[in-house]
Amino acid sequence: MKPLAYLNRYLWKYRGYLILGTLFIVVANVFSLAPGIVVREAFEMVETHVLRYRASKGLGGQSSMYALFAKQLLWYGGLIIAMALLRGVFMFLMRQTIIVMSRHIEYDLKNELYRKYQALPMAFYSRQHTGDLLARLSEDIGRVRMYVGPALMYGISLLTLLAMLVPFMFVIHFQLALYALLPLPILSISVYLVSYWIYHRSERLQKQLAQLSTFVQETFSGIRVLKIFARETFFAQGFADKSRIYRKYAISVTRLEALFFPTMLFLIGLSTVLVIYVGAQYVMAGTLSIGHIAEFVIYIHMLTWPVTSLGWATSLVQRAAASQARINAFLQEPNHTDIIPVGRALPLDGEWLFDAVGFAYQSNRQHALQNISFRIKAGEALAVIGGVGSGKTTLSNLMCRLYEPSKGQIRLNQRPLTDYDLFHLRSQIGYVP
Repeated sequence: MKPLAYLNRYLWKYRGYLILGTLFIVVANVFSLAPGIVVREAFEMVETHVLRYRASKGLGGQSSMYALFAKQLLWYGGLIIAMALLRGVFMFLMRQTIIVMSRHIEYDLKNELYRKYQALPMAFYSRQHTGDLLARLSEDIGRVRMYVGPALMYGISLLTLLAMLVPFMFVIHFQLALYALLPLPILSISVYLVSYWIYHRSERLQKQLAQLSTFVQETFSGIRVLKIFARETFFAQGFADKSRIYRKYAISVTRLEALFFPTMLFLIGLSTVLVIYVGAQYVMAGTLSIGHIAEFVIYIHMLTWPVTSLGWATSLVQRAAASQARINAFLQEPNHTDIIPVGRALPLDGEWLFDAVGFAYQSNRQHALQNISFRIKAGEALAVIGGVGSGKTTLSNLMCRLYEPSKGQIRLNQRPLTDYDLFHLRSQIGYVP
């Protein structure tokens, strides 16, 4: 969860949505608990009316007792339907707050990352693939949104439901509640183990997806050259190989998730069996009513989806953590202005001076320029000619401060180029690539 701590600033920014959504979750869970109490009272009412009906046999008045029974049964049924409708309304409001919040965070995070891309120096792009950069903006941020949206929503729902339901079950019958919740520690251990495996496999899956995206982007951007040299079959085979590796990793993650859901359903079913079996012993002993067993079964099934969604939400959190770690690595890259002083907005009416300038690209460590010195006075023109890779473009890039010299100094109007504000400098240079 450590990489996801970066998102806390956004959760604080949209805390209104989060607080309101949590409130709606609590109210929805209250209306989820109430039908259990109604069903228990309905069972007890049925049991009482059946005993009275049998006791009054031959004494008359059974028709009026039946009418009262039907009226009360209809009342309980209507009450359960009303509570279900109210729960549905608050669940709708819950999604309209927390899911909307996740969309706002997704929007802000995409804009922050895009602005970061624009502020990074050219040296950063020389060692990165375009497909990898695109994967951060699309796939990775999409997975992060699933954390601040559905995963957070279902996580809060489960925690609030457990906080309300578990103490209530112990108040009703302590021993029966123990048997009902007995499988939960096993479930907790399963969640921990599976989430650990999913995290590492998801991280490997995301890296392979970035490689696949990079391969596709480079193929399409160079499609003209690819067709000229008739390399379609070669690149198709390369794509198939990378896709095969991605498929292998994706299936590995899917198998873990597929194993998790049946395990949880089995444990929930085990709780139901234990409640019915143990509860029947207490009913026969006269210390518990049938209504209490029905109530406990309802509560266990109430936990089925939240606990089942725990596995799904856990996988979402683990995938989001892997994606956010990759995003954080980019956001922590130093900007161009962090490496080089910003400077001042000064006019550019003067001469250019290259004094023993040298430069080497980080990608290959080979010198593109070595000991370059020349002077261009104001109003003069200079033509630089040379073969491919001789450093013509590198000279232009250095004058625009897309890169910084490895050695020597560039001066403009007798001032070091670093004295000038970066954006002001570029706005006064005409550059036709």
